[in-house]
Amino acid sequence: MDHDAAPPPVDPFAGGSGEPRLFTLAEARDLMPQVHRKADELVTLRADLAELAADLSGGESALGGRAELKAAEARLTELQSWFMDNGIEVKGIAPLLIDFPALLDGVSVRLCWLEGEPELAWYHRTDLGFVARRPLPEQTSPF
Repeated sequence: MDHDAAPPPVDPFAGGSGEPRLFTLAEARDLMPQVHRKADELVTLRADLAELAADLSGGESALGGRAELKAAEARLTELQSWFMDNGIEVKGIAPLLIDFPALLDGVSVRLCWLEGEPELAWYHRTDLGFVARRPLPEQTSPF
């Protein structure tokens, strides 16, 4: 079984209404093993890209040359696209910050995951963003 295979792509704007796909907490958590694998790859690639770009600005790099830099940039774009293709919003890549659009008690929220966190355990209202980030309620309904 290929654990890195993505589920079939979803329309991030399901229903064609221009509204993002809404996740249940269970759906978002089911994607977390894949999110962790993609995030691990992205973090490594991000570090390699930074090192390679810095080295190349001064001459040479043990990580390669311009061709390797372009290939790494293309792979980074592919990784970001995987998130978007699955309806997940990428809010930042250093650190990696992603949101799953959802409803909590009828309110538009984002289930929020930040690089390094072991599980999906935070949310914030869509209109307030990261600054209003809170732990998910203990008795969270599957919404």
